Parts: sequence; structure tokens; C-alpha cells
Amino acid sequence: MPHINIAGLPGGFLTTFSSLRLVALGLAVRRGPRFLFRGLDMSLASGQVMQLTGPNGSGKSTLIRLLAGFSPPDAGTVRLEGAGEEHPGAFLHYFGHREGLRPALTARENLAFLAGLLGGDEARIPDALGKLGVARLLDLPVRVLSEGQRRRVALARLLVVDRPIWLLDEPLASLDVEAIATVSGLVAEHAKAGGMALVATHQPLAATNATLDLSGRREAAA
Repeated sequence: MPHINIAGLPGGFLTTFSSLRLVALGLAVRRGPRFLFRGLDMSLASGQVMQLTGPNGSGKSTLIRLLAGFSPPDAGTVRLEGAGEEHPGAFLHYFGHREGLRPALTARENLAFLAGLLGGDEARIPDALGKLGVARLLDLPVRVLSEGQRRRVALARLLVVDRPIWLLDEPLASLDVEAIATVSGLVAEHAKAGGMALVATHQPLAATNATLDLSGRREAAA
């Protein structure tokens, strides 16, 4: 089990996960007569931010969902090294196209529900929303928020619940320039504190120190 030390860190960031590594070997996903990708190898380790690139339909969302354990590959394996006896899901955040917020609940209530479900800390909610620039929305129902505001409220869960692995599918969508810079900074902080992130985005990500490009991997099945 990796050592976890969160003392004194802003937002409760995790620090040492040097023994954790998300590894995929020989992954293949088939859609009808073609492969989205085949023979794909990758690894994600502590301190690493990998940007996932490729045109629409190249398999970015599919790969992220596969790594999160939501669907199996047609070939290949995914494993989380260094997790010990813990379930791999306890180490990761998945952030997809849908925010997963309940419109009738306030921002605070939505994040409190997720904190209870995922083992987070409700006391961090105001600070997390503040870091995303939406502290004033704390007690407003999600249904009255703009798309970009909802996106930032949903992203605040990354700071309310400590998970070392962030699997983020287009997290910068619907965000303005300032919010994009904020999220990029949070990803960089997370990596500096010992976390890791795989981020699918068409936009430049300042924190990136590795890239996985799915362009040109689509091919006919035998």
C-alpha cells in the first residue's frame, strides 16, 4: 500500500505515490469492421501528466473509460501496480462529458453527496469552489448555473476527494480562458504533489510532460 501524506498541503493534495503505476499493455478496441486502436501500450506514474490527443472518433473517451474499468478491451490488459489489496477504483477520479450533478441540489449539496459517497471531506467544499473561481455559487441550485459554471462545480470534486489518479475526458470544454488556466494549474499542482493525470483535450495543457496521440491508429480488422 503506498504511503499517503496529506499534512499541510493546500486542498489536501496527496504527496507520495511513487509505487503506483497505471499500466496498459497491448490494448485493442474494435468497433464493427475496424479497430479504434490496437497494440496500444502506455503507463502513467507519480508526477506525470499525459495529454491524450487525436481527432474526434479516434477512441479517446473509449480509452479513458477502459482505464477507469467501465468497459473491457477486446484485447490486452490494464493493471494498477502498487495498489496492494485495495480496489483500483479507490485510487482514481473519472471525469467525463457529463458532470454528474443533480440540478435540484446546490453546489454544496452536490459536492457533499459525492464526498459522502467517495470518502471525501465536506469541510473542503468552500475552498475547492474558491479555487475554481465559483465560491459565490456555493448555495445556488445547479439548475440555474451556466454550462461553464456547472463544469467548474463538477471539477471541484477533484479537490474534495483525494485520489492520486485523475482520468479527465475533455475537462476544459465550456470553460473560459481564465478557468482553463485555473484547471491547468490544479492539474500541475496535483502532479507536483505526487498524483498523476491522463487528460483528453484538444487544447494546449501547460502541465503536460507526456503525450499519447491516437491519430492514425484506426485500422481495418482482419
